[in-house]
Amino acid sequence: MRASVLIKSSLLTSLFVISSCATTKYSEDISQNNYSNLKTGKIYIVEKKDGSAKEKILFKNIVGDNIVGTKGKKDSTEVTIPKSAIASVKDRSIARVTGGAVVIGAAAVAAIVISSNRAD
Repeated sequence: MRASVLIKSSLLTSLFVISSCATTKYSEDISQNNYSNLKTGKIYIVEKKDGSAKEKILFKNIVGDNIVGTKGKKDSTEVTIPKSAIASVKDRSIARVTGGAVVIGAAAVAAIVISSNRAD
């Protein structure tokens, strides 16, 4: 009985870990990135190749070889980042949702294991 509960809980944990890899990313190979998946009005986290701090931007549009946005919804300071300087772009909202799902899943697995130990 105990082994089957552990197998079920490990399968559930694996499901949540796999689902946590659902952020939008663009590789360093510029020729493969057309950035057409970026949506106007969404907040993205941009990591640069030079290793400087990650930047949170509210995406506006693409002008030539640059991504244009603002620093946030309340801060209207314009930010222009060349595509050639970008290492990755991540969708912040998806990362939050999957992070929350992982936490909830871990709590559910812990509850299953604890309840199975008490039942024995």
